[in-house]
Amino acid sequence: MGIGQDRRHRIVVLGGGPGGYEAALAGAQLGAEVTLVERAGVGGAAVLTDVVPSKSLIAIANSAQAVRDSSVLGVQTYLSGGDGKPVRPEIAVNLAAVNKRLLAMAAAQSVDMQSTLEDSGVRVVHGEGRLDGPNAVLVSTAPGGGGTDFDRVEADTLVVAVGARPRELESAKPDGERILTWTQLYEMATIPEHLIVVGSGVTGAEFANAFRTLGSEVTLVSSRERVLPGEDPDAATVIENEFRRIGMRVMAKSRAESVSRTADGVVVTLQDGHTVEGSHCLMAVGSIPNTLGIGLRAAGVELTESGHIKVNKVARTQVPSIYAAGDCTDFFPLASVASMQGRTAIMHALGDFVRPIETRNIAANVFTRPEIATVGWNERTLAEASGMARSVQFTVPLHTNPRAKMMGIKDGFVKLFAWEASRTVIGGVIVAPRASELIFPLALAVEHRLTVDQVASAFTVYPSLSG
Repeated sequence: MGIGQDRRHRIVVLGGGPGGYEAALAGAQLGAEVTLVERAGVGGAAVLTDVVPSKSLIAIANSAQAVRDSSVLGVQTYLSGGDGKPVRPEIAVNLAAVNKRLLAMAAAQSVDMQSTLEDSGVRVVHGEGRLDGPNAVLVSTAPGGGGTDFDRVEADTLVVAVGARPRELESAKPDGERILTWTQLYEMATIPEHLIVVGSGVTGAEFANAFRTLGSEVTLVSSRERVLPGEDPDAATVIENEFRRIGMRVMAKSRAESVSRTADGVVVTLQDGHTVEGSHCLMAVGSIPNTLGIGLRAAGVELTESGHIKVNKVARTQVPSIYAAGDCTDFFPLASVASMQGRTAIMHALGDFVRPIETRNIAANVFTRPEIATVGWNERTLAEASGMARSVQFTVPLHTNPRAKMMGIKDGFVKLFAWEASRTVIGGVIVAPRASELIFPLALAVEHRLTVDQVASAFTVYPSLSG
């Protein structure tokens, strides 16, 4: 007798981040018996210590800067001085109050997500889990997972979505006070006097931008020739120029060797022997998947040298009953991709219609000021695939756009990539305020293989940035 005739399909999900959450929700909606195991809180690091609080902090920094920049538009704010003359007020940010709100908001979001799962019929277990072969999970509900008693939960399908944690260097151990990872920033009560950010990737660039805008002196230590080395070169140049314009010190080709505490701050020692002193240091040197010690290899799951789980385009490992989603996999480390992987995994496991995830269609965003949004092919991937077909590139500077002029926007551009013969849109880059919102039309064009003429023929609002 088949599974569907005598009982429901059993799904166990390890990790309640975006990938695990969507997997559990999709499984329940499709009629499966679902158990989700999460040690910190539903939503995982993305909700509790990463995406939700960090992007909220960046939004607050941008709001403060918008007030400062309002004079460009003719808006002036003054207080009445004692002598009757106007006095220009300073913009102050209460970081303790900001962080308290961010963490409370993240916790509330986690509770809402758990309620949604439970209302859908998902059994949520707070504890530590590890695989016991390809069809079972051992769960400990003892604090820290250190107990000796485990509940064994059998499953027809396992989804591993255990996420990742900040990478730590032995020569720069975070202490949560002066030397920090991005998960520890929300414990600070005051804005750092001088924040040294080690690492100029997306995380480092975003926080460097935010804290400089909030009022910190910021030094960005980059081991590469420019900031954001993984992004479009033209876009990265705009951001680096903006960093320098707002007074940030950018140290290119400067690899940090160690970070240590001083009496009242930190000192960063570079590989060439030079040192940089500051009040705090943020280590933004990548992340490590939480895949060790949870029984993956014993269950037959293949890992990369870095410890990431190897998955295919439907999020399945080489073990038929085991899928994986999110930052613990060797796929794109984005919350939106994790969510898609989680849904795709369950739909594939239950035999529903599923479209494999195409990496060329993924949209991403860097939340600097201005933002960088990308989708599809870019200059590097096109150069690597030059033998396939010839491509063309269209670039339009943003300052020529009427709405941009009205808003006082001077920096940014829209760049479009298309195949020369078919004129099909295959990628795009947008550097602009709220580029994360503006990229959606290009994402649709890439997903549905629209031509540049089809995109151009669509009506847009005048005036608008999307126009």
